[in-house]
Amino acid sequence: MTIQAAATDEIVVSPKAEGVVEVRLNRPDKLNALNEDMYGALTSIFGQLHEDRAVRAIILTGEGRGFCSGSDVRGMLKVTGLAARARLQRRHAAIRAIYGCEKPTIAAVRGPVAGIGFSVAMACDFVVASETTFFQQAFRNVGLVPDGGAIFFLNQRLGVGRAKDLVMTARKIRAREALEWGLVHDLVADDALEAKALELATELAAAPTFTLALAKKMFAATASPSLDTVLEIESYAAGVARTSADHKEGVTAFREKRKPNFTGE
Repeated sequence: MTIQAAATDEIVVSPKAEGVVEVRLNRPDKLNALNEDMYGALTSIFGQLHEDRAVRAIILTGEGRGFCSGSDVRGMLKVTGLAARARLQRRHAAIRAIYGCEKPTIAAVRGPVAGIGFSVAMACDFVVASETTFFQQAFRNVGLVPDGGAIFFLNQRLGVGRAKDLVMTARKIRAREALEWGLVHDLVADDALEAKALELATELAAAPTFTLALAKKMFAATASPSLDTVLEIESYAAGVARTSADHKEGVTAFREKRKPNFTGE
């Protein structure tokens, strides 16, 4: 298989077995928080893997003690209006590239799977988690709506009731509860995560992946509304949320490491 160099050294792509490629978020000092370069790289990488006939299964994981803590918050409040919408669309492009990839995809996760990192994991076909994993829709805490298609994925995997629980309370859901709810395909000890993900990926790579790709298209066709529709609505809702006083207060409180004082405005 031919793997082009990633657009950034913060994402590492490497073959793991015959037909199996690993995509590793490589920013462990920031719990693999995604920056603009990383979104662009994910879009490019998954586009290449989608087209590479030698690639038959993909593992998406994170370096260090966390899978992905979400987007890098340093850019919050600095970009508004059309620029903020364009930035969100770049995030959407990465989510679409992962979700639309016709190869079986496995998210191998540990530690925090938060914010848009939660969506990145759910855009994959399977989620294999270690016992250290927790999931969190933390957008409420900074006065924002969920992004990365989170509403779409949560509805598909959990139904509206449980999806509202996670979005509206912003509580952490631990690995065991996530397994019971069906968010997680398998749960293993932390030191067994890579081996378990590779075992599943190798099994899938040996399957008739062309027909699996057709099945993925059929599953996508049953989703109503579609991911594209939800992402378009999300882009408008996120734009409105970014103008709110509560968003400004949430980000300021996060930076000052204090409890936010939301006013509902």
